[in-house]
Amino acid sequence: MNRLANFGFGLGLVFVVAIGPAGVVLAADGSAISVTGNLEDAYCYTTMGAKGAGHKACAIKCVSKGVPVILIEKGTEKSYIVLPNKEGSPLPESVIKHMEDQVTVTGKEYNKNGTEYIVVESVK
Repeated sequence: MNRLANFGFGLGLVFVVAIGPAGVVLAADGSAISVTGNLEDAYCYTTMGAKGAGHKACAIKCVSKGVPVILIEKGTEKSYIVLPNKEGSPLPESVIKHMEDQVTVTGKEYNKNGTEYIVVESVK
């Protein structure tokens, strides 16, 4: 019986290893999307409700120091965390200069654990 239990465990491990990389590949395949909305700095928007033209300078300062950017979709209020298009890269200047502006962000959409992300390809 002990040999059978070890055999079953071994098969389970092989099954997990075989599926593991496939899951990573599927998760890495984002869908193309364009979202129109306002770019906000996550800290001030979330904790204080700060937004709009009067908050633009603060938002640019916060984002330049590393505060995450969120895109609030017009009409739905759906939030996307904005990511650069390359690992280890800063957000594009086109994102930073358009803080608090209504823009259309085109890129790839990802959803992980209920959180929406958009990897920026262009901002108009």
